[in-house]
Amino acid sequence: MNRWSFAHIAILSFLLIGCSEDDNGDDIFEPEIENPQTYVFERDGLSTVNFSGQTTRILMSEEIIDKMMDETTTAQVLKDMFGHQEGNSDFSDPDLNVSDKNVRSKTAASFDYFSSNATNQALIRADFESWIDIQVNEVFPNWNTAAAPGVAGQIADGSATRYVDGRGLEMDQLFNKSLIGALMVDQILNNYISANFIDAGTQREDNDNGVPEEGRNYTAMEHDWDEAYGYAFGTAQDLSDPRPSIGLDDSFLNKYIGRVEGDPDFEGITDDIFQAFKLGRAAIVAGDYEVRDQQAEILRELISEIVGIRAVYYLQQAKLSLQQPTPDFGAAFHDLSEGYGFIYSLQFTRKPGTGEPYFTKDEVDSFIQDLLDDGPNGLWEVAPATLDALSEAIASRFDFTLAEAGS
Repeated sequence: MNRWSFAHIAILSFLLIGCSEDDNGDDIFEPEIENPQTYVFERDGLSTVNFSGQTTRILMSEEIIDKMMDETTTAQVLKDMFGHQEGNSDFSDPDLNVSDKNVRSKTAASFDYFSSNATNQALIRADFESWIDIQVNEVFPNWNTAAAPGVAGQIADGSATRYVDGRGLEMDQLFNKSLIGALMVDQILNNYISANFIDAGTQREDNDNGVPEEGRNYTAMEHDWDEAYGYAFGTAQDLSDPRPSIGLDDSFLNKYIGRVEGDPDFEGITDDIFQAFKLGRAAIVAGDYEVRDQQAEILRELISEIVGIRAVYYLQQAKLSLQQPTPDFGAAFHDLSEGYGFIYSLQFTRKPGTGEPYFTKDEVDSFIQDLLDDGPNGLWEVAPATLDALSEAIASRFDFTLAEAGS
């Protein structure tokens, strides 16, 4: 499967078109797009790129998932980190403590999906807090207990030790991988690159006239697009070109773009995503909103695919562990906990050309129920046939096969 051609043909087609003709045969000159080699945009010699809030939330998220593996902590400490209030000493990094940002307020918070859906927003945020409660109230008290069906505790996974609830689920992995969808993917695809959000109010007019945000060197629309970029690449070693270190910079979307990039079936997807972000931003500078929106559709397809591919991958890897002569439950539970999070994240994806996710919340809830209901003890009894059925159902909605994603 050649994904390079899809995004790059779309990108090159826009770069090659300088003018067109109207019905009378007269030339109509389109806005000239100056597409730089890296994500560097300036006005009057000063950078117009800013996504510091996204970097901050990624770093907060890193500390939360690390703290979820400290068996001496409390649920309140973790919830305070999740819903941080400016000035509170919730983090080890003092720069995070003085920030007015937090993770909870941007979880399931996109304009397109949640501005008129407070019910699902509340349910999703409650899920994250419930995983904190289970970790503290069930897993921590059994930190040194051997896990067994219906019993929380520790279980070996090669040289690593995993800590699971009585169903075999790792709460830190549920929190981590589900946040990729509920925060990073949702904010990128359904908020900051959404025309409903990015064109709100006078933003298009202000962008056309070069009116910056108060006290800033960028327009509101430029900043919106940069914030989307920040949720993917805001911790990169080189913020202007994240490709060389992709997958190494954080534990969230960046990491799994890198994981998918490492699969020969999807090689080139990192550059496709980067190029779409970069050309979309260049189009905003040029005031070419058709090109901008085309790049948004490319991003919706490719970033949604990252979620779908990894969901299938972890289900299939777990199946292999369970089918060994002696089932490797530790490895399988780790993969299935990650898979659970990516399945959960499917509800935040976005089908190009639509206002809909690849899978609804109800469908995702049904998948999760299927994953856990082969027996009374959840993952301890999950059947390989169930993992195949879930994998096939997920792959069928995307432009990849089960074999490509599962290997």
